[in-house]
Amino acid sequence: MLSTLITSISRIPSLFISTTQFAHAQNRILHTSTNAMRNSILQFIHYRNGPPKRRSRSNDKSPISGYNHFKGIVLKTVIRHPKKPNSGNRKCAIVRLSTGKEVCAYIPGVGHNLQEHSQVLVCGGRRRDLISVKANIVRGKFDCAPAGTVKK
Repeated sequence: MLSTLITSISRIPSLFISTTQFAHAQNRILHTSTNAMRNSILQFIHYRNGPPKRRSRSNDKSPISGYNHFKGIVLKTVIRHPKKPNSGNRKCAIVRLSTGKEVCAYIPGVGHNLQEHSQVLVCGGRRRDLISVKANIVRGKFDCAPAGTVKK
């Protein structure tokens, strides 16, 4: 009877493993069960919500980004005040571009001859001290006269 018991026990190798092997086996079983559980939760979320949506690109870009220049018509000339610590009055123009979008463009240089319905060439590049000004008007093109010299 003892011999049959020993032979039956020897056929079951899992009973004669060390404690470290047992711990590793237990950890493997636990790890596979958590993976299976995580996969089933993800499958349920995918079934309920559908596939994950791709984020759309932000519309915070300038309307001119990606292009060199745009032709536009001046709707109105305005004077903007810069952010702190700068001071002064900056001459700007609200321009309707050939694409139909309206932008506020900075008029560089001293003095200008722009008025309503003037045709201008607008290039990208923002003024860091002016809020919402993300374009510049090119002097010497179309109706915008070239910049005059500064008298000292």
